[in-house]
Amino acid sequence: MNSKLRVLTGITTTGTPHLGNYVGAIRPAIAASRNPGAESFFFLADYHALIKCDDPARVQRSTLEIAASWLACGLDLEKVYFYRQSDIPEIPELTWLLTCVTAKGLLNRAHAYKAAVDQNRAAGTDNDDGVTAGLYMYPVLMAADILIFNANKVPVGRDQVQHIEMARDIGQRFNHIYGGEYFTLPEAVIEGNVATLPGLDGRKMSKSYNNTIPLWLPEKELRKAISGIVTNSQAPGEPKNPDESHIFSLYRAFASASETAAMRNAFAQGIGWGDAKQKLYERINIELAPMRERYEELIERPHRIEDALRESGRKVRKIAKERNAHLREIVGIRELKVAPQDRSLEKAQIPEPFRITRFRTGEDFKFKILRPTGKVLMESFAFKDAKKCGDIVSALTFGGSEALQLVIGSSWPRLMLSGEEFGDLPIEERFEELRDALASYLVVWQAPTKKFQGQIRTAFGEDLFMSEEFEQKKELVSKLSSVYLYVADALGTYLQPDESGKVTFVLRDKNGAKVGTSTAFKNSEQAKLVLNSLASLRSNPRVFQRVMPA
Repeated sequence: MNSKLRVLTGITTTGTPHLGNYVGAIRPAIAASRNPGAESFFFLADYHALIKCDDPARVQRSTLEIAASWLACGLDLEKVYFYRQSDIPEIPELTWLLTCVTAKGLLNRAHAYKAAVDQNRAAGTDNDDGVTAGLYMYPVLMAADILIFNANKVPVGRDQVQHIEMARDIGQRFNHIYGGEYFTLPEAVIEGNVATLPGLDGRKMSKSYNNTIPLWLPEKELRKAISGIVTNSQAPGEPKNPDESHIFSLYRAFASASETAAMRNAFAQGIGWGDAKQKLYERINIELAPMRERYEELIERPHRIEDALRESGRKVRKIAKERNAHLREIVGIRELKVAPQDRSLEKAQIPEPFRITRFRTGEDFKFKILRPTGKVLMESFAFKDAKKCGDIVSALTFGGSEALQLVIGSSWPRLMLSGEEFGDLPIEERFEELRDALASYLVVWQAPTKKFQGQIRTAFGEDLFMSEEFEQKKELVSKLSSVYLYVADALGTYLQPDESGKVTFVLRDKNGAKVGTSTAFKNSEQAKLVLNSLASLRSNPRVFQRVMPA
């Protein structure tokens, strides 16, 4: 298993790189690649380009400019994978495998497709007028780009976050259907102080709006472009609101915290728009000038860029071929001389996940717990406080059934969690079903090493804990069903958050031997809920076995 954090990003090759590309994708991705604990993949998304562009010369020129841009901005080819999407035929192959498990309803919700439909409705034409299958299937191809390398992090602009969530959904569905952890579920990474960059007219900087500031403009042209940014009519000396200024938004994307604070103060003091634009130009040019010189040298030597892409592409394809060979086996595309394996019984043993959904009714907040069939098991009381509702949902999701109580009164039996009433059950027998459903369970499989490994999940399909490998299944189950009472005595003494604030814990047996490591939780409260809930495996052991192919 790869021990490094995998970071993947790419840019569609349909135009000249602009400041929005640099701030939203190139800069944060290159910064992440310098992390010694990261393994970075950068790709030129030329297949994606064909969705928007039918000009071959433009696609080729854009590919050259973008490759030169990444190299000029400091991409170190000794430390990263840098390749063209079209050089990896395993990506479209995986796209088809993922297409076969992707719900049409998920694709219907994609922002780009919905925007095209809305535009057609406003024009009074057919909903799908001018919509290609490429545009509609774009999220699946993007999911394949990410999932084929099991990327952990994907630096994107804020407007691309939905596609990462869709990649997670698609990967999770494949994992569920084929009964294994074949795909790592990626997370979007957005630079904290940068939202979508505004263009010259104040709208999102985008080639489609024709409002971009090209990344490699000569100094005089860069100053001229910045001078053309639209501003309001406030005069010099009149205080201005920086949070409503496109100039300030651009400046903040390039400036340090102290420089940003100084500019904010200048806005309060009434800086003139001309002076503000000059400061913006100077700040951007300071950062871009040395990279601009490297870019101009590279663009004159395209053969060097081509050689670099081909060499890195060979390394990338080796990884992709191994991945797809395994996935073809999983879905049943196998040599006929190999005896068929019916895994349906193994998969049938693993419970279908329950679902918990929150919703709003007027001013109140409620939630439902749904059976795997979609039928409602219970519906909560109404809460005035959204946080209170969310806390109980979190406690049920991660805390399982241990704190669940049933109170019999004069009316319907009431449900309580840690002393808080949150719902009722018209049929008392449902309590046992609810309590059993909320109990964590253990899935055991035989790893490629022939040793046994286990994963603890909640009824809602949340992964809680991954064990070490053990020689015998009995030993694994014994360790995981006895260790919790031992660690419960020291609850909270070792829950230390990492730099991002997330919390993990390691469980050891009474001899100090490591049993396994938890998932990363949002905070220590969530981790404590999980630790308390793990005792449910001891009181209500449910063990399911599957065999994971090598």
